[in-house]
Amino acid sequence: MAPDFQCPRGFYLDDKNNEVIGLGLGLDLNFSAAGFYSFFDDSTSESSSCTWSISDETRDQKRLKKTPVNDESNGSNSSRCSGGNNRITGSLNTLPRLQFRDHIWAYTQRYSAIEAMEEAALAMMGGEETEVKDQGNGDGMKLVQQLIACAEAVACRDKVHASALLSELRANALVFGTSFQRVASCFVQGLSDRLALVQSLGAVGVVGPITKSMAVTSEKAEALSLVYEICPQIQFGHFIANASILEAFEGESLVHVVDLGMTLGLPLGHQWRNLMHSLTNRSGKPPTRLRITGVGNCTERLQSIGDELKGYADSLKLKFEFLIVEKNVETLQAKDINVQNGEVLVINSILHLHCVVKESRGALNSVLQRLNKLSPKVFILAEQDSSHNGPFFLGRFMEALHYYSAIFDSLDAMLPKYDTRRAKMEQFFFAEEIKNIVSCEGPARVERHERVDQWRRRMSRAGFQSVPIRMIIQAKQWLKKFQICEGYTIIEEKGCLVLGWKSKPIIAVSCWKCS
Repeated sequence: MAPDFQCPRGFYLDDKNNEVIGLGLGLDLNFSAAGFYSFFDDSTSESSSCTWSISDETRDQKRLKKTPVNDESNGSNSSRCSGGNNRITGSLNTLPRLQFRDHIWAYTQRYSAIEAMEEAALAMMGGEETEVKDQGNGDGMKLVQQLIACAEAVACRDKVHASALLSELRANALVFGTSFQRVASCFVQGLSDRLALVQSLGAVGVVGPITKSMAVTSEKAEALSLVYEICPQIQFGHFIANASILEAFEGESLVHVVDLGMTLGLPLGHQWRNLMHSLTNRSGKPPTRLRITGVGNCTERLQSIGDELKGYADSLKLKFEFLIVEKNVETLQAKDINVQNGEVLVINSILHLHCVVKESRGALNSVLQRLNKLSPKVFILAEQDSSHNGPFFLGRFMEALHYYSAIFDSLDAMLPKYDTRRAKMEQFFFAEEIKNIVSCEGPARVERHERVDQWRRRMSRAGFQSVPIRMIIQAKQWLKKFQICEGYTIIEEKGCLVLGWKSKPIIAVSCWKCS
């Protein structure tokens, strides 16, 4: 007999995206964070008129779907959504192809959401020294409560209540306020966009603004350049990646780098200029030839970067070739990469592969398996170390709130309050990420950041083996030379190096080879 699963109280299934979304939990941040667990205690859940079943839609993908038992009016739907005490229960009917790992995956995702909410609540209630704790008048705590209540109302498609909360939030979440007020303003924008896209109670579906989320503006390009210059995240990834690449290229004369996503959209090939300089100044002979293949959609931008790198290579008297593969990583095939005999190949991905993660758990695995066929000596992977891709909307919301609160807190420590550079980074770069996480679903949601443990499992399934990065001392020395404010930390975690802000992980870099 198939085991019964009961849906956490206060959650419902998004019919279009087969995604569990938080309802009116009635969260009260005046009690301890452990109180969050009471909302997921299924022992007293009551029956409802929906069940869950797993449909084997593809060979590698199984989704949770809601099957209504009786037709109900919008009014009955509304009553189910309006109260925090209303509950939804369900059962999972097992098809023959359902395996034990699928049960484990479902439980893991569910508890990850609980942990994210608990962790974020601790931070918001004073578990860490943030602006929220420092506001003695309680305005900061009220802002947190309003944000969560608004997220519940938006998830429940309660437009009237959500609109009222958004009006209050817009008055309190100031773009030039405290660090938490500023990050709250970005989440308010995301909730407002999501509310505008959802249908009324009783309807189904959430559609993300694909063209808006994918648009690249001059403001965003400028903000990205500022993030690179001022914040350590991207340069940290470049430093660790280049050190690992240099080690892989040691003693080799023909070397080749495949750059997925090609420099994140930065106008210059910063990472590769540094690599060229290191290759020509290393002990022993420099390589006979360096080839770099840029993968991306914009040939004009890639060619501009290639021309700039060619000029720099000529100044170093380094033989250099630049190749372009005008494709998305999702459609990239091994045959698209021109690997010549005797070449040592390295694959480099800096803050890019999370965009390939889709609802189907097999999508990224297929990409990684194709990359594995290239037999790279080293695969460098740098990604945001946070769980912004779980199935629970409120879990994602709380995790993102905690993560970006740390980012904005670090910006507060680095730049003056009214610095226009900080405003540009927050509103045109980080705010865009936040809005994509909060307001978009389906193909439009590309900011699907995951924790390093999840990447470890994905890479292992695709045939890669972890290569421990043994350079934490050098990394800490690099951070000291970067000359930024105190608060940033670097730790080694299971062979990966993780850059964090006051113990909150920000970005993790790992190294892999073919098994």
